Amino acid sequence: MDKVKMFEAHTDYIRCVAVHPTLPYVLSSSDDMLIKLWDWDKGWMCTQIFEGHSHYVMQVTFNPKDTNTFASASLDRTVKIWSLGSPDPNFTLDGHSKGVNCVDYFTGGDRPYLITGSDDQTAKVWDYQTKSCVQTLEGHAHNVSAVCFHPELPIIMTGSEDGTVRLWHSTTYRLENTLNYGLERVWALGYMKGSRRIVIGYDEGTIMIKIGREEPVASMDSSGKIIWAKHNEIQTVNIKAVGADAEIADGERLPLAVKELGSCDLYPQSLRHNPNGRFVVVCGDGEYIIYTALAWRNRSFGSALEIVWSTDGEYAVRESPSKIKIYSKNFQERKSIRPAFSAERIHGGVLLAMCTNDFICFYDWAECRLIRRIDVNVKNVYWADSGDLVTIASDSSFYILKYNRDIVSSHLDGGASVGEEGVEDAFELLHEINERVRTGLWVGDCFIYNNSSWRLNYCVGGEVTTMFHLDRPMYLLGYLANQSRVYLIDKEFNVVGYTLLLSLIEYKTLVMRGDLERANTILPSIPKEQHNSVAHFLESRGMLEEALDIATDPNYRFDLAVQLGSLEIAKEIAVEARSESKWKQLGELAMSTGKLEMAEECLLQATDLSGLLLLYSSLGDAEGITKLASMAKELGKNNVAFLCLFMLGKLEECLQLLVDSNRIPEAALMARSYLPSKVSDIVSIWKKDLQKVNSKAAESLADPAEYPNLFEDWQIALSVESTIAPKRGVYPPGEEYMTYAERPNESLVEAFKSMNVEEEIPSENGDPAHEVIEDDGVEESQEDAVEVEPDGSIDSGVLVNGNDGEEHWGMNNAGTSSA
Repeated sequence: MDKVKMFEAHTDYIRCVAVHPTLPYVLSSSDDMLIKLWDWDKGWMCTQIFEGHSHYVMQVTFNPKDTNTFASASLDRTVKIWSLGSPDPNFTLDGHSKGVNCVDYFTGGDRPYLITGSDDQTAKVWDYQTKSCVQTLEGHAHNVSAVCFHPELPIIMTGSEDGTVRLWHSTTYRLENTLNYGLERVWALGYMKGSRRIVIGYDEGTIMIKIGREEPVASMDSSGKIIWAKHNEIQTVNIKAVGADAEIADGERLPLAVKELGSCDLYPQSLRHNPNGRFVVVCGDGEYIIYTALAWRNRSFGSALEIVWSTDGEYAVRESPSKIKIYSKNFQERKSIRPAFSAERIHGGVLLAMCTNDFICFYDWAECRLIRRIDVNVKNVYWADSGDLVTIASDSSFYILKYNRDIVSSHLDGGASVGEEGVEDAFELLHEINERVRTGLWVGDCFIYNNSSWRLNYCVGGEVTTMFHLDRPMYLLGYLANQSRVYLIDKEFNVVGYTLLLSLIEYKTLVMRGDLERANTILPSIPKEQHNSVAHFLESRGMLEEALDIATDPNYRFDLAVQLGSLEIAKEIAVEARSESKWKQLGELAMSTGKLEMAEECLLQATDLSGLLLLYSSLGDAEGITKLASMAKELGKNNVAFLCLFMLGKLEECLQLLVDSNRIPEAALMARSYLPSKVSDIVSIWKKDLQKVNSKAAESLADPAEYPNLFEDWQIALSVESTIAPKRGVYPPGEEYMTYAERPNESLVEAFKSMNVEEEIPSENGDPAHEVIEDDGVEESQEDAVEVEPDGSIDSGVLVNGNDGEEHWGMNNAGTSSA
């Protein structure tokens, strides 16, 4: 972005510069009444000066069809045409009553036209070969400051100091639109070839707009021949020419050879084949022309805002909102209708439809009798080939109706009167779908459409399925049954195809009708790769078992099997898939249905330690918990390992696990509660570890071996530990759980204290904790009376057998602290 050159070119304001399209030339025009030519290959030397205007030269522009000439507009009320290399103008166009501000050449076709805008509030179109004014465009309320021919659309744009931009048809010169964005005066108009965007420059800012429409003007017949209009040029391509051996993937652009068919005398705004494909009607500029599809010969023409075909080849023309004509297949006018309302749109098909913004009225083609009025704002109407189904598309949704032709026929043939609403039962609403249809077509009983978010969907029996997500705006052309493909076109005239099997549509239609027997006969003709789509459809209908039989994708089959509770099938899939998530999901399902062996296998496969912990602890499976403890330690899942070891009563291993995990304070507190004999060892480790961080804190730790007075009931705790140690590895069966669960919780230390007070029988060594109680020849040491619960908690109950052999009392610590 460096500045290349700066120089004084004129002695007054420079109004315009124009760059030559191919040569290194720049033209400049100025209020000094001169035009100068600069050559940048020669160091920006002024190679020519054009003198002749007698006032400010406001604009210069090169002729795109002859770049050796250019036009200049001046406030001396003239436009002059010059040639490079000649000092004098070739000729002068004089017609404006005031100064000329702007000039632009027509770039579209062969017409030798240019347009000028003037302070006399008009724009004039000139033929620079005959040097005559072709048309004067009047309507602006102030100076016309900018003009241009659109390079592709048949549009002339004029901007004015009245703040408006006017759009005119470049052939009929009819005013099409007036734009006013309230940004004061218009000074400049910009456009780019190949783009629909227009830029308008105002006093107060800039506006960018799009004009014209994205949807290409194209039509495809039933054999795959496509005709489209690129402006006035008509071209054709043939999908069948691609050949069956060419493998074109879904969504890939077809390599089509474009053939020039001819040109159109009007600018096409719509183009449509008739039902048998022999004729094509082009409509635009308020006229229509019917051509032969093969040779592009004119067969008929007339005035029309719109034209539509019937399914039999007749056609209707909307000449104005109040006048519609019907023509026979031989292009002869058969009937003229003046509806009692303003017909804003018409639609063809089995019936002739006329629409306002509030309702649609259907008429029969033969007599133009009202069949039915429906109160809905209709954007488009799509008939199925059978004539029994019709889609009515509005702005935000579409309706699928059934046409009851037999009811209509009997009603009309019986001479019954038809009121303002028509035949009441003519249509039956089948489905309403809340989606906007961009373009649509019927294939059998299947409605294919693309929606506002550019998804290609199809609807069978009210069930919408997305076929493909389109990566850009595309428009439906048609369906070729022999290729099982639906074809679309984009604004650049690229044609793509997507596979849609008729057998698939037929199958779904039969399922919707409940005819499963016939549907199953069609199933073998549907390729395997489409079976998942079929299964999803069946699932949506609640037919899960049938979906499971058809589905091929393992993940999908697994989900279906889980939904159905078919655990064996789900297990087979899980074995093949070796997916941890599948094993986990299956394990949870097996557990919830009481299949505990399968649940264990699944949870082991999924390495679901928490699930296994729940399972084994619920079953009271000491062996399983032992295995789980080892597995958890190997996998570094210390929480699970600790819980397992604690339930097993392997307190030493619990302690070691805490030390190994660097949870030394927790280890010390656990030893105080359950293994007081280990406290000194742990305190020693704790002191060493704490010394690294805080020596003062380390010194404040008390070892019970040195300070037994700081630890309440320390000797009793040691005695309890030595007494119950042999019983810790004994695990009563799970079925005895309730026997132990009903015992009250009490600490072992308290139990031993109360026992000593009650018995007061001295032992040989004076230790009341080891006294033997005798009753009727039955003796049991208190040592033997201490039991360990199946979860590793300690039963401190002292069992005293009476004469009747019954257990009279007992106390259970159930893992509570003995401190």
